[in-house]
Amino acid sequence: MRRKLVEAAQAAREGAYAPYSGFTVGAAVEASSGAIYSGCNVENASYGLTICAERMAVFKAVSAGEREITALAVVSGPGVTPCGACRQVLAEFAPRPEEVTIVVVSGQGEERCYTLGELLPASFSGEELGLLSHGMVGHEREVEEGV
Repeated sequence: MRRKLVEAAQAAREGAYAPYSGFTVGAAVEASSGAIYSGCNVENASYGLTICAERMAVFKAVSAGEREITALAVVSGPGVTPCGACRQVLAEFAPRPEEVTIVVVSGQGEERCYTLGELLPASFSGEELGLLSHGMVGHEREVEEGV
């Protein structure tokens, strides 16, 4: 599965829109269902509206109904790890971060492997908010409680 994940990230990088930085990134996540979702970075003239490839891949998975990410591959020229925002978004959908594999691949094909737990050892989660104790957040919790 790792090879398919990396190939999906490499293919996604081809669709990146990076006219300002020229820094193209492709990412692919594997959900607990085994499905793979890919994404690329999309820049905007208003820099704060740019989205990273990793978050795009996660959001595509979530919009398809997935709720657990088990692996990520990210491909860029120098082979960079996900930014802090992307790490935190990944953690939202990784109940066991020490088991989530992150494969970082350079444009030359050099690979490095990490776990999400290594890259974000003390993530903030819904548990700190008291919202995940029953496995429910947001709308699901409101429906259950009759709000």
